[in-house]
Amino acid sequence: MTFQITTVSTKGQFVIPSEMRSALGIKPGTRIAVTHDGTKIILEPVTDELVEKTRGMLKGKARQAEKLRRKWRQEDRRREARLRGDQW
Repeated sequence: MTFQITTVSTKGQFVIPSEMRSALGIKPGTRIAVTHDGTKIILEPVTDELVEKTRGMLKGKARQAEKLRRKWRQEDRRREARLRGDQW
């Protein structure tokens, strides 16, 4: 386990240290699931594995998980198109 301290800005933002981002494959645009557990805040990169793991928590279960995947794929395509300068 790695421990580092970061500071929350007035907008509620903070920086995930670069070593942790690299170790977890977090890049600009990576979606992060935020969970509150007692006094802890848990951050997890959103992956297909995380969606499957949390499937039972979603109303509609498999159908809702697939809707989320489709939405994220569409957002990813739009973001990539913007980066290439394409019109969407």
